[in-house]
Amino acid sequence: MFHAEAKTTPGFLEALAIVTIIIGVMSASIIAFGAPPHMPILIIITLLLVYGLSKKVAFSDLQQGMIRGAQSGLGAIFIFFFIGTLVSSWLIGGTIPTLIYYGFSFVTPSFFFAIVFVITCIIGLTIGSSLTTVATVGVAFISMASAMDLSLALTAGAIVSGAFFGDKMSPLSDTTNLASSIVGVDLFEHIKNMAWTTIPAFVISFVAYALLSPTKVDSAVMDISAFQTALRDTNLVHWYAFLPLVLLVILSIKKVPALLTLAIGTVFGIVLSFLHDPMSMTAILDVLFGGYTPDTPNEEVNALLKRGGIAGMFFTITLVLLALSMGGLLFTLGIVQSIFAKIESSLKTARSVITGTAITGIGINTLVGEQYLAILLTGETFRDQYKKVGLAPKNLARAMEDAGTVVNPLVPWSVCGIFITDMLGVATVDYFPFAFFCLLGPILTIAFGWSGKTLTKS
Repeated sequence: MFHAEAKTTPGFLEALAIVTIIIGVMSASIIAFGAPPHMPILIIITLLLVYGLSKKVAFSDLQQGMIRGAQSGLGAIFIFFFIGTLVSSWLIGGTIPTLIYYGFSFVTPSFFFAIVFVITCIIGLTIGSSLTTVATVGVAFISMASAMDLSLALTAGAIVSGAFFGDKMSPLSDTTNLASSIVGVDLFEHIKNMAWTTIPAFVISFVAYALLSPTKVDSAVMDISAFQTALRDTNLVHWYAFLPLVLLVILSIKKVPALLTLAIGTVFGIVLSFLHDPMSMTAILDVLFGGYTPDTPNEEVNALLKRGGIAGMFFTITLVLLALSMGGLLFTLGIVQSIFAKIESSLKTARSVITGTAITGIGINTLVGEQYLAILLTGETFRDQYKKVGLAPKNLARAMEDAGTVVNPLVPWSVCGIFITDMLGVATVDYFPFAFFCLLGPILTIAFGWSGKTLTKS
């Protein structure tokens, strides 16, 4: 999609006005009116089509732009299908219930948010996938927080921060490999250089989550032992239920493709379910498609474990297709290219180049909602500018991740934002102010850029 030929060339002010309208419609619809994000995106697509036709752009070209945009998200959509089946199989196989059960034994309300942040950092770093981390241990933590009557927004913020720490710093991460390869930097050199901004962000985030965690259990907090008993009575809590998580880590280390890893994890979860609750093939297929629906006397446990399935991903998938179709129109109409050209012409110093990189990464995430596209476009746009101001390529790779990878989950209509909200049941606008690590990424990269510290000259 990022190579799409622009069919018209709007001026910078015209393109900026269109972008302002888009952000205004999105923000007002989602934040002020509480509308599902599908609706403002449909409205914007309609407005862009009208704008394109008024510019004498053929409707077939506009339609083709939408199709190219949607096609760029097919890889993520296939992964969403498999994550839906993975969650279902890990529920009937006992992995998620067991994680929750033992999590209550080791995780207490005291320093809860800090513990959630650290554990999701470790899991994310190990498997290199933010979305898989959110869909597995993230679901377990949000369930614990609900049972202990703790802030779901804060919990989701800690989960997102930890998951994207791993997505950013793991050598197994797609975004980390993509960022280093685009600018031609050794992967481990790239990770080492990112530590200059990532470690301070980690420390600040950990301290913030520790300070915000409750220091004592409120009298209204649910009796955790009773909740654990209810979980154990489901017959889903078993020691061997940890094995799929171990397998997932091993396959990730072996660099098995994500789709195959998720598929193998799904099959393993189903196999384990036969050890404690054999199901017919019809029932298994129903669960994989429609999600797991428990039937226990405890309503809290029922609500906790009612998740997963391909059908449960439809909201996410349809929204991703719409958002990326909108992005395809923006490129076909030359709106994104016009803004890029203006930014590029004003980059004369190291400070301006790094600030421009951060703004571009944030802007693409906001406009198009696609993490990989934010990295690709930013890298292509700024590679020559870094050479001109005498900065080594690894500075660009770091800035791309600081303002590209970690910003995507903060946008309500982005691929990651939509997925996380669907998985955790917490709106993006609610966890946004508590995703400290993600918020600190672009702030620190700009701050270091202006101070000149940690920058490597070419």
